[in-house]
Amino acid sequence: MSHIQRLEKFTALFSSDNRVLVVINADPDAIASAMAIKRLLWRKVSEVKITYFNEIRRPDNLTMLRVLNIKIIPIKEIDEKHFDKFVVVDSQPDHHECFAMFRYDAIIDHHPVSCDCALFNDIRPEYGACSTMMTEYIKAADIKPSKPLATALLMGIKTDTASFLRQTALEDVRAFQFLYKYANPSLIARIEHAEFRDKDVDFIAKAIRRKKIINHRVYAHTGKIENPDQCVITADFFMKIDSANWSIVSGIYNKKLIIIIRNDGLRKSAGNTVKQAFDYIGSAGGHRTMARVEIKLEDLEKEFETTKLERASHNHEKPDISEKKERSRKEPLKSPTSLSAANRNSDFDSDVPVPCTLSVPPAPPVASSGSHVPDDSFISEWIIGKIEIHAGTKTE
Repeated sequence: MSHIQRLEKFTALFSSDNRVLVVINADPDAIASAMAIKRLLWRKVSEVKITYFNEIRRPDNLTMLRVLNIKIIPIKEIDEKHFDKFVVVDSQPDHHECFAMFRYDAIIDHHPVSCDCALFNDIRPEYGACSTMMTEYIKAADIKPSKPLATALLMGIKTDTASFLRQTALEDVRAFQFLYKYANPSLIARIEHAEFRDKDVDFIAKAIRRKKIINHRVYAHTGKIENPDQCVITADFFMKIDSANWSIVSGIYNKKLIIIIRNDGLRKSAGNTVKQAFDYIGSAGGHRTMARVEIKLEDLEKEFETTKLERASHNHEKPDISEKKERSRKEPLKSPTSLSAANRNSDFDSDVPVPCTLSVPPAPPVASSGSHVPDDSFISEWIIGKIEIHAGTKTE
């Protein structure tokens, strides 16, 4: 299907009296893509509003909204009945429970296909950014983008491709070249330089104190966090360590365990790895160089309780080596000459450490506050164990 055919099929969904709501999980790529939808439907519908459900706290995202004068509305302020058409960009309805509030007429996304349930679905996982797809719509409509729109779309491409160091298609490069003619380089620099707040620096310092480096992978579980974006910023920061191939930063937020993963793209896919490791217990997925996991604490507690029961069952079936060793110390030492060869072997073997071949981890300690949240140190070891098993050390 050509770009013009996609555009015609998309715009055919709307009429002049429609009130359209564009729903996003706000980040630079999603914000820019929603702005493009609003421009495409200008003068074609009665109204277009952009709504988001996540907290926006990253300095670069806040700066982008401010300097480009972008108006988006928190989802709690939206009256669903006021709108009759719904569009989601840079996500799919099953990516977050808040997306499920609406029935969508159009889905435009660049993530792997998981829920193409709209009347119009344009999902292209081979693209590095949804902003690239929206740039193609803008070009097909023969629209000259304004400086704010071009700057936003260019920032969306730069962010999601990490300036073309992550998954990138030739289309991403072409879209960037097209947009650069209309974008404002000074605004781009202003947005990109707004990396940290004071609180973010303190959080990074905390993560540094807790970090563990195993097989060139940097791990840091940070306990309770104010916002998952803190983990995102820190995971990106840890990838600047010269010996780091992976960065895995986690924390507890809104009764969920959040795990943010970054890697250098030279080894196993981060998205595939987290799906293999965590998809059975929570939401897990992403791209080759970046991924995210969300696990409800109640499900995490059940997982740890199962582990505890497996551990207890194993201990019941196997003899307690420590008790046997204690008995051997208390009993008077027998002369070797008075023992049969079999008995001598038995006594001497009791003091030889027996290697454990089980894959069952230790039973999780539980926080003493009565919250039933496992201890941070155990959560950290659990995450490390999962990633180390599924990420491996061999290059694909």
